[in-house]
Amino acid sequence: QVKLVESGGGLVPPGGSLRLSCVASAAVAKTSTMAWFRRAPGSQDELIATRSYGTSMYMKDSAKGRFLMTVNSEGTTLYLQMNNLKPEDTGSYFCNSATDPYFHWGPGTQVTVSS
Repeated sequence: QVKLVESGGGLVPPGGSLRLSCVASAAVAKTSTMAWFRRAPGSQDELIATRSYGTSMYMKDSAKGRFLMTVNSEGTTLYLQMNNLKPEDTGSYFCNSATDPYFHWGPGTQVTVSS
C-alpha cells in the first residue's frame, strides 16, 4: 500500500509563496500520472495540477503562471511551488494519482492565505 505524506503548508499573506511537498513510499511518479488536489470547506475537491514523469500535463487556469508542479528524479517526491498566493488558494492540499484507482489519501497540508 503506497503511503503519501504532504507537508509545507502554512499561513501566508496574499502575494506570499509556499512550496508543498508530497513524499511517497514508492516511485509512484514514474508509473502514474500524479496530481495535486485542493479541498476547501463547502467545496468539491479541485484538481490543481497533474504531471507524468518528466512532463507537466495540466494546470488549473487560476494557477497558471503562479504554480509549478515538479517531481524529483527518483519519482518519489512531488512538489507544488505556489507563488503570488491569493485568498482563494486557501484549502487543504493533497497529492494522489490523477485518476481512479487512487492511492490511500495522505493527511494533506493546510494552506491559508490571509492578511
